[in-house]
Amino acid sequence: MNRHDTSQSGSGPGGGDFALVRRLLREARPYTGGLVVFFLVSLLAAPVALLTPVPLKIAVDSGLGDTPLPGVLARWLPSGLTGGVGGILLLSALLLVVVTVVRQAQWVTSALLRTVLGERMLLDFRAKLFRHVQRLSFSFHDRKGSADSTYRIQWDAMSLQSVTIDGVIPFIASILTLVAMVVVTFSLNWQLGLVAVAVAPALVGTTQYFRPRLRLRAKEQKELESSAFSVIPETLGALRVVKAFGQEDREQGRFVGESRATLRAKIRYTVTECGMGVMVGLTTAIGTAAVLYVGARQVVEGRLTLGELLLVMSYIGQLYGPLKSIGKKVAAMQVHLASAERAFALLDEPMDVPDSPDGRPLERARGEVAFEQVSFGYEEGHDIISDASVHVPAGTRVGLAGRTGAGKTTFVSLLMRFYDVNRGKILLDGVDLRDYRLGDLRRQFSIVLQDPVLFSTTIAENIAYGRADASEEDIIAAARAADAHDFIQTLPEAYETRVGERGMRLSGGERQRISLARAFLTDAPILVMDEPTSSVDTKTEESIMEAMDRLMKGRTTFMIAHRLSTLENCDLHLRLKDGRLTARWADETGAVAASPI
Repeated sequence: MNRHDTSQSGSGPGGGDFALVRRLLREARPYTGGLVVFFLVSLLAAPVALLTPVPLKIAVDSGLGDTPLPGVLARWLPSGLTGGVGGILLLSALLLVVVTVVRQAQWVTSALLRTVLGERMLLDFRAKLFRHVQRLSFSFHDRKGSADSTYRIQWDAMSLQSVTIDGVIPFIASILTLVAMVVVTFSLNWQLGLVAVAVAPALVGTTQYFRPRLRLRAKEQKELESSAFSVIPETLGALRVVKAFGQEDREQGRFVGESRATLRAKIRYTVTECGMGVMVGLTTAIGTAAVLYVGARQVVEGRLTLGELLLVMSYIGQLYGPLKSIGKKVAAMQVHLASAERAFALLDEPMDVPDSPDGRPLERARGEVAFEQVSFGYEEGHDIISDASVHVPAGTRVGLAGRTGAGKTTFVSLLMRFYDVNRGKILLDGVDLRDYRLGDLRRQFSIVLQDPVLFSTTIAENIAYGRADASEEDIIAAARAADAHDFIQTLPEAYETRVGERGMRLSGGERQRISLARAFLTDAPILVMDEPTSSVDTKTEESIMEAMDRLMKGRTTFMIAHRLSTLENCDLHLRLKDGRLTARWADETGAVAASPI
């Protein structure tokens, strides 16, 4: 059995960033075309940014000063805008409006593409995780619980959108913008450009220093958030027990305690992130101050105009903007990459009950079952069932008894391949269960549980859960067979009545009848009943037993019960004790006689 712990999966702090990014990009591959368009739209931010300070330079140098207009503008624009101070100032104002409109159009288009692409990718990734989690064995779910998987699907999956849309593409766009700003700044004044880029090594060193620390803090934060999140569904799912024992304050304290640990982790991350931000800010401030000092000296010396200095200073601000953005993206991506590790660890969790790609198809089984020296335990060296062997002919009613914890539910779970045996094999119609297609195998079973599982939808949908194509007539016929039709008709909306979460708007007996109707409608050749009448009163039990007798006709049935009276009509009686299975057959009078297995 798999003992892999997903919380420890993935690369260590600061390691494997590129591998994670590559894997996230592979998940986004179906949206390559849209991402390319989004990337190109994002790149427009660079030339628009280059144009932003141009109107100010024209107004200062050509409107207020005596520097001629750039040749392109002088040739292509009417003389009314280029021939006097008023025209030039009006031209500057018009250019500022045009640049702003282009900038806003680029921003709106980018935002729309970001939302559409990001949400679609996120939906696909969540669906992939959800599909995989449903197919993991009960061993995984028993070990990890549902809350952690829920957190990973709902929140950690967002790393795909965050890294691809908000990380990689802006990161590349920032690098290209940075290159453009460096080229333009050097073309205007190479001395100032050299002074500006002199701080780049310090910025790179700062980023490299803080990156692994941020990753460590981010992983710690995510694991604590998941732990705090798990308290909520656990408490609400057991709310009746919590209220019955008056433990609301205790659960509140547990939630607050877990949340405070998360809060402390977030504070530690923020302190580290702020430390990086302060270092980056101080470094760029030093670079800006040096450019201002050198540039002002050049203006005084007449080697640079005031408008050119303002233009260079504007470009320096936009030069350091991408540098700061790159640093922030590296910091922010540590949180998202920590989430990606957790999401992929869940996706990489191997299935303990694999489905053979070349498995045998199975339309409808006869129902003959055989256990051959089957042993199983949830932990190595601790078997719950040891060397169990029994042959069950098709159509046999099997009663399974034993003390609580003896392994009765485990026995039927092995039959449905919720778990795979550790040793031995289980045969259905003479074929090992592992040789069948898993989906086909599971369709051979109908189950009726001690605590009926209903979904928070209508009664009709709950009855038809195992047969989505069932007609209204089929649903009503199944309900009649389960003695459920009469009480359903008394409900406000009859078959369209919503049953509430886990069917809590219905009584225990009503829920059990709905569960029986579902089994009637599924019409599987093998029936598994796990304590089906233990939670109902005697009168309701009699009614349910009559419906169960009708349901069991012609089917191989495995019935688990503590009350021996429930197993009176069984043909074969199995008992589990200390991991050992014993079997006794009932004779024609119904008495139970010893029989070798």
